[in-house]
Amino acid sequence: MSAETETETAEGYANRPQVLVALLIGGVLTLIGILGPLLAGANEPLFGIFGRNYLHDAIHIVTGLAGLGAGIYAGSGSSGSYNRYFGLLYLLVFVAGVAVLLFSLEALNVININWADNWLHLGLGAVLAGVGYGYARRGDERRSDERRRT
Repeated sequence: MSAETETETAEGYANRPQVLVALLIGGVLTLIGILGPLLAGANEPLFGIFGRNYLHDAIHIVTGLAGLGAGIYAGSGSSGSYNRYFGLLYLLVFVAGVAVLLFSLEALNVININWADNWLHLGLGAVLAGVGYGYARRGDERRSDERRRT
């Protein structure tokens, strides 16, 4: 096995959590986006807890499909990018949601969020960004170690 093939294999295993998280989160978001209107109707909370509307459902479908695409078709590099950038995006959505609810900015609440959504967005953003940035560093360290050995 050549050194290049060994490095590719090592990087593939190092980034496997990136792919798994992108696939898992992407699948759940897509499923929730599809089930939202089916289970809760137009503007009713999903499971009686999470605020939602059709726009909110569409956003979940798009971000979910992006995660599935990054995991299935694009590989570990794209999965890491998805995890990092969508993690940051969901953290920003959390901050915006807190501002909307704390300051009663109902005109800006176009996706019908509530506190349950905000906490979910915080957790989702933390997991995605944590895995995205945490495993990116591990892969970078592993690649630099490989370069030092050669």
